[in-house]
Amino acid sequence: MIDINAHILLIYTGGTIGMVENPQTGSLEPFDFAHLTNHLPELQRFRFQVDHIVFNPAIDSSDITPEHWKKMVHTIETNYDKYDGFVILHGTDTMAYTASALSFMMENLQKPVVLTGSQLPIGKLRTDAKENLITALEIAADKDLVGNPIVPEVCIFFQNDLIRGNRATKVNADNFNAFKSYNYPNLAKSGIQIRYDRKLILQPDYDKRTVFHYRLDNRIASLKLFPGIDRKTVETILGLKDIKAVIMETYGSGNAPLSPWFIELVRETVKRGVVVVNITQCNTGMVDMQRYETGRELLKAGVISGSDATFEAAITKLMFLIGHKYEKEDIKIRMKVPLVGETTRPEDRINERI
Repeated sequence: MIDINAHILLIYTGGTIGMVENPQTGSLEPFDFAHLTNHLPELQRFRFQVDHIVFNPAIDSSDITPEHWKKMVHTIETNYDKYDGFVILHGTDTMAYTASALSFMMENLQKPVVLTGSQLPIGKLRTDAKENLITALEIAADKDLVGNPIVPEVCIFFQNDLIRGNRATKVNADNFNAFKSYNYPNLAKSGIQIRYDRKLILQPDYDKRTVFHYRLDNRIASLKLFPGIDRKTVETILGLKDIKAVIMETYGSGNAPLSPWFIELVRETVKRGVVVVNITQCNTGMVDMQRYETGRELLKAGVISGSDATFEAAITKLMFLIGHKYEKEDIKIRMKVPLVGETTRPEDRINERI
């Protein structure tokens, strides 16, 4: 049910959704959000108020950095007590990275933060922008019978699907169904009604306050394995100066070459104090380094399992943990357990199989 007194803040950071076509030149230009209702007259039918903040200049999502994430979090913190929910308009290319980062940066979040965007500009005839934006606003305003928000977490709404932000991955550059959550069910599905799956949604502790975090460290490297990868390539990436962590994208359930030189390079990297996290290249499933000999060798070398985390969640979680200057052993422990639902607990995996 939508609260007639809900007050939502719309934050436009950039992206296709905020563009209109210049009728004279045919080029895409940002539209004036002061005239948002001209493009979306449906907003006048809402029973709640929508204010907006526009980032100036707008950010192409390919240029997103941790500094932009901090600006988004600061905008939400500054306005946190004034609004019931927040909708962030964002380019699709890095939306899953932003949603993952924000989920870690806002501890014990008690209000909806819904990211959305579009594949076509809002001024296009066949645009997906209107439906995405209207439904995202409804979700941000939606409350239960006692007045608590239904979805008090960071999420992405796109093409009828509401997805936990740190479970989302962009999977399609051409179609409207651009995002998917492979290892966790959708939080809601929109149709004639918005149907929430309440048991899947994170619930905060309303007796404690929301804590906003700004410390991030992006000294992280990525090593994606492929058949024939040579020693020099692996040496170069693992030997990068000043890196604090490496995400290693392995095969299947966390397998890698058994070549002595490869295992030794990984072992030396871990001994240098670099955190090495193992995530699978597969879309679905999780890392289990106990299953095969190759995985067990990585485990012996000190590699940490990333469980069923997306690449976006793994890298932003590491940025968060390293930025907070946790000791290496603390980081290893925190990478193994979900902080905000970004991975599946081992006991939950067991229950799924029973």
